[in-house]
Amino acid sequence: MKKSVLLSVLFLMLISCSTNGPVNTNPFIPNYTFTVDINMNLPLYSNLQYPSNAVYYAGKGVKGLIIFNTGSGYNAFDAACPNQSVSSCAAMTINGIEAVCSCDGKTYSLFTGQGSLQYPMKQYRVEVNGNVLHIYN
Repeated sequence: MKKSVLLSVLFLMLISCSTNGPVNTNPFIPNYTFTVDINMNLPLYSNLQYPSNAVYYAGKGVKGLIIFNTGSGYNAFDAACPNQSVSSCAAMTINGIEAVCSCDGKTYSLFTGQGSLQYPMKQYRVEVNGNVLHIYN
């Protein structure tokens, strides 16, 4: 009896473990594996050194990346509209501290990725090493 209880507890602990980082269960945006390093010393990305600034990085993720300085860290989101099929929309655009979907005009906070619809923006992991951001999935 003690053995079965111990095994049950071990099994529950094993399945309750999760990976470190955001969980993306959005059916509209596929999971593509990538890694990219952004050097904020380069003029194209130097705005990321200041809070509340965002840049668009093409060619990674599904529709490119939107990278944002929150003031206390960095967020990286996919530029694909989270509540539309990938083929039907262009990449989201940056409007201050929000991203705007080109299909439905809905806005999403770059601080949280949240909008008014069911799915938030797809978030990727960001590691900071000096002035270099390592963004990966």
